[in-house]
Amino acid sequence: MRCSVNIQQGDYIVDIKLLLTVFTAVFIAELGDKTQLATMLFAADREVSKLTVFFGASLALVVASGIGVLAGGLVAGYVGERALRYIAGAGFIGIGIWSFIKG
Repeated sequence: MRCSVNIQQGDYIVDIKLLLTVFTAVFIAELGDKTQLATMLFAADREVSKLTVFFGASLALVVASGIGVLAGGLVAGYVGERALRYIAGAGFIGIGIWSFIKG
């Protein structure tokens, strides 16, 4: 089942299932990582605005995600989807092995 919602102006379609899948994957990946820990450290300072920390961290994640989307779009123009999945999978396994060894 594919759930789609038309955005105003009609040219773009948001796939709700994909949106929720991406949100869930990124949300889980970000929990407890260096980004969240750095944000907590900034927010722990009683003299800083929590709203400023929130907006700064949010903007950084939006920019980093934008770079990821652009890079993915460029790479997809040269590498097939199946090969890209294998490369990404091998990359994640490699990072996991490296983290385990370094851990």
